[in-house]
Amino acid sequence: MAWLNRDKAPLSPKPAVRVDTPEGLWDRCTACQEIFFRKDFENNQYVCPKCRHHYAIPALERIERFVDSGSFVELDKSLSSPDPLEFYDTKPYHERLEATQKKLSRKDAFISGEAFLLGRPIQIGVFDFEFMGGSMGSVVGEKIARVFLRAVKKRQPAIVVSASGGARMQEGLMSLMQMAKTCAALTKLRDAGVPFISVLTHPTTGGVAASFSMLGDVNIGEPGALIGFAGPRVIRQTIGEELPEGFQRSEYLLEHGMLDMICHRDTMRPRIGQILNLLFPVTDS
Repeated sequence: MAWLNRDKAPLSPKPAVRVDTPEGLWDRCTACQEIFFRKDFENNQYVCPKCRHHYAIPALERIERFVDSGSFVELDKSLSSPDPLEFYDTKPYHERLEATQKKLSRKDAFISGEAFLLGRPIQIGVFDFEFMGGSMGSVVGEKIARVFLRAVKKRQPAIVVSASGGARMQEGLMSLMQMAKTCAALTKLRDAGVPFISVLTHPTTGGVAASFSMLGDVNIGEPGALIGFAGPRVIRQTIGEELPEGFQRSEYLLEHGMLDMICHRDTMRPRIGQILNLLFPVTDS
């Protein structure tokens, strides 16, 4: 009976140590529900590697991936919005503005400057939707106008990538004035015969959609982007009817003649370069 007193050998030399997967290593696409490696997703310009659903990409990263490496020079970086109405909702506008500026290390919702695209000098601006929904206040409108005016002066194509909820309500009429202001500056660009390429991403709505962003010489939408003035829920509640499937998405707008093309993010750079070569060939003079 000695075997009754014998110690049983353990199943393994030592208890298994649980190793947790590092947080943020994997993610799931909300469109196709497939799980993907986060690093692959970011390297793919924030596009799902399975179904090619386009997610928001950080504004500065979009610029750096789009233009020639190391060529972007940011301009008008110090401009900051005032608080002309001393607006107050759940907190004063100036406090909300300062908190967002501190969080994002940026003065407002638009990054602009000059760069090279495939060796060609351009003027470029990109909305930052993280900054108060990419809303267009007095500073955003001024920076957009400056992109167009610099393009006139230097005879360089202008490219603006929009992602905005519209006019910034905290600045009231000062914000709505930017619709006319940006369009007036764009008219000077058009009179000079210099092209403007407008790229509309998800979402482009309100006063931005109702002004300069739909006035490009070529209007390009990203796949699945919501583009329109009022949102579909507001329209549905107003007219009391169900809207067509895919209403206000870029595919719907292309079908109805409001966009010139839809371009995937990974082909945007060569496609726009090709368009500019056709519209505005580079001369040696």
